[in-house]
Amino acid sequence: MKIFERYIFRNLAIGTVFVAATLSFIVFLTQSLRFLEIILESNSSGGSLWLLTILALPRFFEIVLPLALMTAALFVYNKMTIDSELIAIRALGKSPAALARPALALAALMTVLLWINAMWVAPASLNQMQQMRLSLTAEFSNYLFREGVFNQVGKGLTVYIHKRASQGELAGLMIYDSRDSSKPPSTILARRGQILAGPDGQQVVVYSGSRQEFNRNSRVLQRLDFDVYTIDLPSASPARTRWREPDERTLGELLNPDPQNERDLKNAQEFRNEIHRRITTPLLAFAFTLIALNALLLGEVDRRGQTPRVILAVVLVVLLQSLALAVDNLTRSSTAGIPLMYLVTLGPSAAGLLLLSERSEPFRRRFLPGARKAKPV
Repeated sequence: MKIFERYIFRNLAIGTVFVAATLSFIVFLTQSLRFLEIILESNSSGGSLWLLTILALPRFFEIVLPLALMTAALFVYNKMTIDSELIAIRALGKSPAALARPALALAALMTVLLWINAMWVAPASLNQMQQMRLSLTAEFSNYLFREGVFNQVGKGLTVYIHKRASQGELAGLMIYDSRDSSKPPSTILARRGQILAGPDGQQVVVYSGSRQEFNRNSRVLQRLDFDVYTIDLPSASPARTRWREPDERTLGELLNPDPQNERDLKNAQEFRNEIHRRITTPLLAFAFTLIALNALLLGEVDRRGQTPRVILAVVLVVLLQSLALAVDNLTRSSTAGIPLMYLVTLGPSAAGLLLLSERSEPFRRRFLPGARKAKPV
C-alpha cells in the first residue's frame, strides 16, 4: 500500500471508529431504557442492566458499522477535496479506482467482521440476552405486587399493598400467611415495607407493625408488635424452556436443526432464509462505501466542498437500506425474496465498481461534467 493510500486508510479507520462508537453509544442508551423497567421492578442490580444492554448491542452492528464507514468515507474524501489533497494526488495521475482503494480495503475488512458477527457473535449474545430476560421475569414475577388488590404469592400467602412509595418502598401492608399447617394462620399489618433479595431467596421486610394469630383451640388472639419483621417468600418457579428464534441461532445451529424438535423441522425454511440474510446483509458495507466513493470521486472537483453530492449519497444509502429492509420482510413470507436479497446488495456494489474502473472512462467523459482520463496507476 502506497503512502497516500496508507494516509487515507488511517483517516478512514479513525473516522469509522469514532462514528461507530457514537452510534453504538446512542443505541446503548436507547436499549438500556428498554430494560430499565424490568431491572427496577425486579429489584435487580445495576450490573444486570449493563449486561443486558451490552448483550443487545451486537445485533445492531450490521446497521451501525456500514453507516459508520459510509459517513467516514464522505467526511474524509470531502475534506481532502476542500484541502486540495485529492487534487494534488490526481495531478500525479492517480485514477478514481486508486483513490478508492483504501476505502474498499477497509470495506472488505468490515464485511469480514460483520460476517463473523452475524454468523456467531450476534445470535449467541441475543440468545443469552433473551434467556437472561426470561430468567429475571420468572424469578421476580411473583413479587411484582399490584396496589389495592390481594396478591396471591404461592400457596397460603396473600399480600395486600395500599400503595407503592418512592425507591421501591411499599406503604400500608397486610400479609396473610397460612403456609405452615402445623401453626395457626397469622395476619401481619405494617406501615411500610420493601422486597429484598438475599442469598437464601426473596424476603419481604416490614416495619412498625403487628403480627396476630388466632388459636382456635384456646380461642385466644395473640398479638406481637414489632419494629422490623421478615417474611420469606416462596421460591419463584424456574424459567420455562423457550424455543429459540432463527436470529438467536449460530450458523452451525441453523444448518443443523434438531431432527427431534417438531418446531425446528416446521421452521426449516425460516432457518434457510436467515442464512441467506446473514450472508447478504454484511455486503451492504461494501455497497454503502461505493455509493460514497462514486459520489465524491467521479465528475467535477469543487474545492469549496461537494455538499450536493454528499446529500445525494446519503439519500441513496437511505433508499438502499430501506429497500434491503423491505426485501427482508418479503423473504419472511416468500422464498421469492431470496434472489432479491442478493440483487439489492450485490447490484449496487457491482455498478459502483464498474463506474470506478477504467472501462467506464468513456461513460464518465460523456455523462459526468469535468471527468477526465487519468493515467494508469
